[in-house]
Amino acid sequence: MGKIKTHQGTAKRFRKTGSGKILRMKGHRGHLRRRKSKNSKREMDKMHEVESSSFKKRIKRLAPNLGR
Repeated sequence: MGKIKTHQGTAKRFRKTGSGKILRMKGHRGHLRRRKSKNSKREMDKMHEVESSSFKKRIKRLAPNLGR
């Protein structure tokens, strides 16, 4: 049986905290930012927690070694 490989696209997009939460960045950050409000741009620069349990499960399956 071979090793479990981490999905590199998932590993680049998500981070895991010390307490086990999975964090993500918001989309729509790189293009046409001039027309967006300051509040929405500020909100896009923060890391947000993944709240959906089905997404958490999928991320853990794709990147089992995330945050080690």
